Amino acid sequence: MNTEKTVLLIGASGGLGNHLTNGLAKAGYNLALHYNNSEIKLNQILDSLNGLNIKYKAYKADITIEKEVEKMAADIKNDFGGIDILINNAGISINAVSWKMKTDDWNKVLSVNLTGPFLCTKHVLPVMKERGWGRVIYMSSVVAQTGVAGTSAYAATKAGLAGLCKTISKEVVKNGITANVISLGYFEAGLLFQIPEDIRSQIKESIPKKEFGDPKEVVECILYLCSNNSSYITGQIINLNGGLY
Repeated sequence: MNTEKTVLLIGASGGLGNHLTNGLAKAGYNLALHYNNSEIKLNQILDSLNGLNIKYKAYKADITIEKEVEKMAADIKNDFGGIDILINNAGISINAVSWKMKTDDWNKVLSVNLTGPFLCTKHVLPVMKERGWGRVIYMSSVVAQTGVAGTSAYAATKAGLAGLCKTISKEVVKNGITANVISLGYFEAGLLFQIPEDIRSQIKESIPKKEFGDPKEVVECILYLCSNNSSYITGQIINLNGGLY
C-alpha cells in the first residue's frame, strides 16, 4: 500500500481520469483530484472511492490561470502534507484543417494542453523538492508523433509536452524527481468516443494489433512510473499504441 504518497491527478473527471482514479486508489495512493467543469461526473467518481482506506479530496481549478493553479497546489500541500506524484491528464481537442483553424481555438488548445501542464509542474515541483522525491507524468498522444489531418493544435501541444518533459527531467533529476511522457494510441476511453463510429472503425483497422487499448494497461504503466523501482527512467517517451508508431 502507498498511503504515505499523494497523487495530484489533473483532469480526474475525464474519460481516462476515471480509470486512473480507480487504479491509483486500489493501489493505495491518496488522491487530490482536479476538475474544472465536470463536477457531477467527479462526484460520481468520488462516490466510487467510498470504503477504500485512502484519503481523497476534489479541487476545482482552471489550469490555464496561474493563480488558481498556485492556490490548488498550496491547498493540497496543506491538506495532505505534500504532493509526491503529478499526473498531467487534462486535454482538449478542437479540430480543423490548418488553414481553417481559428486562432482563438488554437490558443485555447495551447492553454489547456501545454500551458496548463507547465503551470501545474511549476507549482508542484517546489513541493516535491522539499521531500527529495517526486514523479511527474505527462499524458501525450500518438497523434503528436504521426500527425493526423485536422489536429494541428492538438498534435502540436502534445508534441510540446515531450520537449517540456525532457527539459524538466534534467532540471530535477538530482532532487530525486523523475519526469516522463506516456504517449497513448487509441484506448477505450475519453476522446475516442467523440469520433463517429465509421471513423473509429477506420482507426482500428490502421492499428497493427487491430484493436483499441485497454485503459488498465495505462494504469499499470503509471503505477510502475510512480514506484520506487522507476528511479532510473526519466526524460522518456513511453509508447502505448498497439504498434501504430
